[in-house]
Amino acid sequence: MPQQPHVLVVEDEPAQREVLAYNLEAEGFRVSRAENGEDGLLCVDEDAPDVIVLDWMMPNLSGIEVCRRLKIKPETRAIPIIMLSARSEEVDKVRGLETGADDYVVKPYSVSELLARVRSQLRRVRPATVGQVLTYDDIVLDAETHRVTRADNRLKLGPTEFRLLSTFMEKPGRVWSRDMLLDRVWGRDIYVDTRTVDVHVGRLRKVLTQHGGSDPVRTVRGAGYALG
Repeated sequence: MPQQPHVLVVEDEPAQREVLAYNLEAEGFRVSRAENGEDGLLCVDEDAPDVIVLDWMMPNLSGIEVCRRLKIKPETRAIPIIMLSARSEEVDKVRGLETGADDYVVKPYSVSELLARVRSQLRRVRPATVGQVLTYDDIVLDAETHRVTRADNRLKLGPTEFRLLSTFMEKPGRVWSRDMLLDRVWGRDIYVDTRTVDVHVGRLRKVLTQHGGSDPVRTVRGAGYALG
């Protein structure tokens, strides 16, 4: 199975951390937990999440500092961060957003509202996971109905090829290494040889070009694959 959308919860209060994790998992998210800023940074290094829910007030390393460190690194700056804080003054919200947070939620908050904000951030970074229709050139992928067309021709893709194409179409032009594709398409818990990626990319290319269109998947020597 492919990885579910992955949310990292960084919260030093155990009860709040578990309530958040429970509700996110009930919505189908894969959740990692960190009880302080240092652990949060380690979690990101070990298994980069799609979205981070980050508490501001934590001992030793504050959420603001964690956010700052993540946003200055090229490999993590694109990960959306939702900042949680009891600070409700406008100056605090501005400080959080200027540090790089993508959203700011004041405690106490509604869990349903927070879940909606997580889904909103996912629409930006992994739109296929929330059922959006993706387009690239003459290729249209409907994630909700699992329907793919190219130049109005219906394409029949296997489940793995469909997930590969979804991944490519979420970020056209991005180069995906074989290991990155294994994590995103097959999931971390399943061992698959990296050569398997080449086999399924080959199958995807065959289907995409079966009606005479050019091959939109680019091989980047020594790096991996990209769409366009």
